[in-house]
Amino acid sequence: MPDGVSTAGRPHIDITSIQRLAELADYIVPFAIRAVCTLGVADHLVEGPLPIPDLAKRCGAEPDALTRVLRALAGKGIFTESEPGVFGLTPLAQVLRSDHPVSLRDAYPLLVGDLQAWAHFDYTLRTGRSSFEYVHGMGYWEYMAEHPEESKRFDGSQAAGTRMEVRTVMTAYDAWAGLTSVVDVGGGNGTFLIGLLSRLRHLRGTLFDQPHVVAAAPDLLREAGLADRCTVVGGSFFDGVPAGADAYLLKRVLWSWGDDRAHQLLSEIRAAMREDSRLLLHEPVAAPGDSDEVGKAYDLILLAMGGGCARTEEQLRVLLGGAGLRISRVIPTPMFPLVEVVPAT
Repeated sequence: MPDGVSTAGRPHIDITSIQRLAELADYIVPFAIRAVCTLGVADHLVEGPLPIPDLAKRCGAEPDALTRVLRALAGKGIFTESEPGVFGLTPLAQVLRSDHPVSLRDAYPLLVGDLQAWAHFDYTLRTGRSSFEYVHGMGYWEYMAEHPEESKRFDGSQAAGTRMEVRTVMTAYDAWAGLTSVVDVGGGNGTFLIGLLSRLRHLRGTLFDQPHVVAAAPDLLREAGLADRCTVVGGSFFDGVPAGADAYLLKRVLWSWGDDRAHQLLSEIRAAMREDSRLLLHEPVAAPGDSDEVGKAYDLILLAMGGGCARTEEQLRVLLGGAGLRISRVIPTPMFPLVEVVPAT
């Protein structure tokens, strides 16, 4: 008998499944989390629980509204109402503090442009085309260039994710000790590379991205005390990348491009690599079947916002092979797999 079908052929009413689906389909809690992050509520509870009047005054909220939001989140284990009208942090809420080592406060911004695109995701499902471009009449990066406040929030969300990725890659990859130089291709403002160099003191780095993207990197490197161990280079990775490094890193870059541009990018990296160099890919990889993997959900972001896709391991092998590269190993991590790639022989 098929699952969920009664002996009479009628659907079986499974209350547990209904409750689970309701939880997955709910967008109330995600929006509430983003709102309290925007107001920095967790930062005001670092020293202990506070009554609503004090907390609302500190974070600029209306007391009754704040009470209702925090009670709803407390029911999900995010914040706790230790006594009526007094709220404090829980382990889940701790990571929403700005000073937490892996703070996720900025990971969940309220981006109006994104929300409008998701509201029309059925368009993407019907056509296979970006709902973001359908709604806004332009590509994602064009929109961000015209909306600097949203762009700033987006950058903050990427930095929050990067803090997690640094820790993940550091512990997952066992060959860092044998490397002396790494090029972070498409490395943004250098947040990831700074995290890497701060932990691996024998390593020298090169940050490579568009000139306007890396403009702030020198100041960040100086603040981190790493200016003497990292070179900043501006340019397009479709026109070539700095040559001769031990390792090249592509972190959530390749998946943003279709196969033609991805092949071009990989070919430029292969041309820059020595025969003993390696390429490290850290990005979502789609897997067939029912496994619950973060890459599958992230793939929908690209589908809605416009861009590339999360490729399967086999698709990656084909793409890499066309650029004279091959997968050496795939290393699972709590986030995205780390794919070690070497020149094909």
